[in-house]
Amino acid sequence: METRELRYFVAVAEELHFGRAAERLGIAQPPLSRAVMRLERRLGVKLLERSSRKVTLTPAGSVLLAEGRTVLAALSAAERRAREAADEPRLVLATKAGASGELLAKLLDAYAAEPGAATVDLLLCESQQQQRLLRDGEADAALLHLPFDATAGFDTETLCTEGQVAVLPAGHPLTARPRLMTAEVAALPGLPQARWPGPDGSYPEGPGPEVRSLTQLLQMVALARASVILPESCRADLRPDLATVPVVDAPPVTTVIAWPPHSRSRALAHLVRVACRT
Repeated sequence: METRELRYFVAVAEELHFGRAAERLGIAQPPLSRAVMRLERRLGVKLLERSSRKVTLTPAGSVLLAEGRTVLAALSAAERRAREAADEPRLVLATKAGASGELLAKLLDAYAAEPGAATVDLLLCESQQQQRLLRDGEADAALLHLPFDATAGFDTETLCTEGQVAVLPAGHPLTARPRLMTAEVAALPGLPQARWPGPDGSYPEGPGPEVRSLTQLLQMVALARASVILPESCRADLRPDLATVPVVDAPPVTTVIAWPPHSRSRALAHLVRVACRT
């Protein structure tokens, strides 16, 4: 089995969509399909059930996905540790693009000021990608947000907890209100709440537009095509054609720093300590 074929299969198995997997890998869809079929022939088993509407895993495919993630994570971690042994220590920190901007800036500045701090490479990603990057060994740590992101299988430390606000087009009548309830935001005519992909890459049913990044989401809100409830820290970098109103019954959002429990990196431990006191 070739590592490239395994990496291609894992991407398809996680996305359950050949188009999205090809985009994620930066290749065209036809060679991706051929590579997965070659892998199936090599193993002598069917890994995926394909139809015109969806892709699903067979029992054999589910097993290979779990084992393949472990193999790829071990290879990636081994490559990075080998490079680090020869060069200056480096850390990769993954976070959703546009999220926790103020906290992230404070953390990076505080850590950079520490004696002997490692170089931190920032990996900006889409929703639900941080966990995969941690599992695959492509990131050493990630900022996750509860209750939206899953933390099972990782060690975590809490960094902050905050309330949530409704983000609406500037000038919308409700922006004059001092506070809102979640039911009011959900019932806004003409402003359905946007839909994010789940861990399997599929979108929940609903009238709102499908988005994969905060940039896409805020563009939809500014165009009066959607509304959204976000952590109140989003106000720091909000564009001028948007406005916020506190949502008093929305659950608080807790930001945590997460890392694989098997990590023995002293540079990572140092980063976590700085993050906890920032």
